[in-house]
Amino acid sequence: MTPPARGPGRSPRETTLAPMSNHTPSRRLVLASQSPARLGLLRQAGLAPEVIVSGVDEDALDAPTPGELALVLAEAKAVAVAERESAAGALVIGCDSVLELDGQALGKPADAEEATARWKSMRGRAGVLRTGHCVVDTATGRRASATASTTVRFGEPSDAEIAAYVASGEPLHVAGAFTLDGRSAPFVEGIDGDPGNVIGLSLPLLRRLLAELGVGITDLWT
Repeated sequence: MTPPARGPGRSPRETTLAPMSNHTPSRRLVLASQSPARLGLLRQAGLAPEVIVSGVDEDALDAPTPGELALVLAEAKAVAVAERESAAGALVIGCDSVLELDGQALGKPADAEEATARWKSMRGRAGVLRTGHCVVDTATGRRASATASTTVRFGEPSDAEIAAYVASGEPLHVAGAFTLDGRSAPFVEGIDGDPGNVIGLSLPLLRRLLAELGVGITDLWT
């Protein structure tokens, strides 16, 4: 880590850091997802959401395109949690991700066999990770939603590398059978767009959706 810059003639002992100020968020924030990656992104951005899992049956929902499907799922999760008494007065965030490849929406693989086939079809190619976002203000009943898209360029892992990755169990728990913040990161050559969106949540998009509801993201900092 690079040390803080000092003015001419100042010794290291003279360098001080301003103390962090305590800040109470103006609103209660709820994440309608059990994804540790999404929770981690929000925490790293200075937010402290509660987690209430929606229980939405993802397989029961459909839409004409992968982007629309991601949004339908995100809205269903946010609304399901927003309707609960335990979320009264809160801002509820719902998200869902799918990988679009050859026009198909690919979520979490059903088993190791599907995860293996998925990776063999993805390697050396590019797909688009689409994440639906929905924010519901339970105090007003208003909501704002949109889908963020990031192009992902996959590398060419060998059959042995794919087998080892699938054996780790990770691809069974993530949309598209991969993630940027896990063991599959070495198999991704690059992305075009927001990396957070690939991990599970686009913070820039979240800021814009909150603004549509009249909420500043800095007001939610802890």
